[in-house]
Amino acid sequence: MLTIRGISKAFGSRPVIEGADLEVHQGELVALLGPSGSGKTTMLRLIAGFEDADAGEIRLGNRIVVHDGISVPPERRKVGMVFQDYALFPHLSVRDNVAFGLPRSRRREGRVREVLERVGLGPWIDEMPHVLSGGQQQRVALARALAPQPAIVLLDEPFSNLDPALRGQVRADVRAILREAGVTAILVTHDQEEALSMADRVAVMLAGKIVQVATPEELYERPVSRAVATFIGEAQFLPGRAMGAEVETELGRLTLLEPAMGPVDVMLRPEMLVIAPPDGLPGPASGTVTARRYFGRDQKVDVRLASGT
Repeated sequence: MLTIRGISKAFGSRPVIEGADLEVHQGELVALLGPSGSGKTTMLRLIAGFEDADAGEIRLGNRIVVHDGISVPPERRKVGMVFQDYALFPHLSVRDNVAFGLPRSRRREGRVREVLERVGLGPWIDEMPHVLSGGQQQRVALARALAPQPAIVLLDEPFSNLDPALRGQVRADVRAILREAGVTAILVTHDQEEALSMADRVAVMLAGKIVQVATPEELYERPVSRAVATFIGEAQFLPGRAMGAEVETELGRLTLLEPAMGPVDVMLRPEMLVIAPPDGLPGPASGTVTARRYFGRDQKVDVRLASGT
C-alpha cells in the first residue's frame, strides 16, 4: 500500500531523516514511534506532500508520488490527515467541517452523514466544535479525514491533547473505527503504550532512522539493540557468558530466546523477575530491597544484588 525507499530530508545543514525505509500493507495500522526530534512528524509530512524529500522514493499503491525531485501535490495524493490540534474550523458546524474537502454533489450530504455515523457523532451534525468534548472533536477530525475515502490516513499525535482518563477510551474508539472502515493508517506517537496497544506493527525511529519494524510482541521481547530495548519499556541489563541456549549470569543460569556463544549482555524485563523472602521461593541470587513505590495496579521494587547491581 505504502512503500518508502531511501527517504532523506534535511533542513539547512541539519539532517532530520537519513535513508529511511518503510512498508505499510493494505488495511494495516502502523505506529511510527520515537522520541521528540527523531523525525516522525517530518516523515508524515513527506508522505502527505507538505514537505519535499531531498532523496528517495515514496509509492502509494502503484503510484509514485516522490522520486528524483518529482513530488505530486498533496491534494492529488488521496491522503487523509488528522493533526495534533485537530485543526477544526471554529466558525463551521460539524457538518461543514466534515464536508470541507468534498466536491459539491448530490452525494456530499450522504457521505457526511455516513462518516459521522461511523464515528458515533450523527446526533451532533449541526453543532459547533466549541460545544464538543476533546474526544468528540478528535472524532470530527477523523471523520473529515475519512470523508474523501483516502488511500491512507495519517494521524500526528492525535491523543496528546486529551486528558489521561479519556485517552485510553478514545484510542480504542479510533482503533475500532479504522478497523471497521478497513483504512490503512500511520499513527505518529512518542507514547510506547499507545503504539504497542494500537498498532499491528511498530516502526521505531531514532535519530532520523527507522531502526526496527516489528509486531508489538516481537519489538518488546526481541529488540534489535540496547537503544530500542531501553526506549520500549523498562529494561535491566546483566553481563553474562552464553553457552548456546543458556547464559550464566549473576542471577544464575538463564534460558536465551536465541542461542549465542561468548560474552553477552542479557536484557531482562521487570515482569520476568520474581522476588521472595529468603525463606520463600528458592532462587540463585540474594539481594536487599532498597526502595518500593506503589502505583495501584503495580509497584516498582529496587533490589541491590551482592555485586552492587
